Amino acid sequence: MAKPTDAAWMARALQLARRGLYTTHPNPRVGCVLVSHRRLVGEGWHLRAGEPHAEVHALRMAGEAAHRATAYVTLEPCSHHGRTGPCAVALIEAGVERVVVAMQDPNPEVAGRGIAMLREAGIEVEVGLLEEEARKLNVGFVSRMTRRRPFVRLKMAMSLDGRTAMQSGESQWITGPQARGEVQRLRVAASAIMTGVDSIIFDNSRLTVRASQLGLDDADAIAARQPLRVVVDTQLRLPQAAACLREPGRTLVATVPGHEPQRRARLEAAGAEVVVLRAGKDGRVDLAVLMHYLAEQELVNELLLETGATLAGAMLDAGLVDEMQLFVAPTLLGGEARPLFALPGLTRMAQQRPLEILDIRAVGRDWRITARPEHRQD
Repeated sequence: MAKPTDAAWMARALQLARRGLYTTHPNPRVGCVLVSHRRLVGEGWHLRAGEPHAEVHALRMAGEAAHRATAYVTLEPCSHHGRTGPCAVALIEAGVERVVVAMQDPNPEVAGRGIAMLREAGIEVEVGLLEEEARKLNVGFVSRMTRRRPFVRLKMAMSLDGRTAMQSGESQWITGPQARGEVQRLRVAASAIMTGVDSIIFDNSRLTVRASQLGLDDADAIAARQPLRVVVDTQLRLPQAAACLREPGRTLVATVPGHEPQRRARLEAAGAEVVVLRAGKDGRVDLAVLMHYLAEQELVNELLLETGATLAGAMLDAGLVDEMQLFVAPTLLGGEARPLFALPGLTRMAQQRPLEILDIRAVGRDWRITARPEHRQD
């Protein structure tokens, strides 16, 4: 039976976990609070992969006060040896009396083992408090562990008449500075940013986090962790002089078999990491295979898709878009401008693609719509 104060302490643990929102990849965001006699004695959060977990930070702060305390943890304490020791063992050795866990770890290496270890040691364990909030915080980690692919968030900017660029490809800038600042936050929260090669050719996109637009106190430190850049390039047309190849961090180019070795070698010499994947029925990069590859390499929890109509439509068709972040500017680009999605074959109303609107809010002069496709393939 949960005590009246449990929800408040778990809310604090979730607040701490959010401090790792931009930095923990590919690890989950986790917070921990230690309470003794209704008094906070220790707290901590996971900051970066390879560094101590939230429980360790909280135990260090609490010291001897951890004995017979209650621990509130947003994710099941780990039970295995990775880059750090098992947190379940640390809690047992500290003499913690009770552990309240928001959600079980979806990682098959843990998946209830940490909870079982605590219970075998005689510690009272309760699971499920504020679980929905905990799952939302780690939606990408959960996706990678349970679906073997990242959580895909599609970001697009459009005019009020649903256009993303002029017919020539010119698109800068549709939205205002506040909306572009929100996009930077989406980028820095993602493990990877993905686009199609045409977007690079038209815009010479850098696909980087720009600290000056983040509006965060520790923006420079956060921006030092640049997300992985992923370019879908079936024909291997990425220019060697592309700006994304000269930026800090990694640029992965996904292509299909059959290209001349010299073309690949030139791109790799320019700084690209070329990965050759199976082609789909249309001869293009199989996008589902690419998503599995990114997950299996333990590279990506959350993927931000910033691209044009063709790749956006293909990802939607493949059931690989989990959420849409649509920025709508109060302007018109006209019927000759480029559409939001290329979805060929839709000829009847019965074929329309319904969306569930989750949120609509003003961002400066623009509007931000958060939506998700209905009947997604999980």
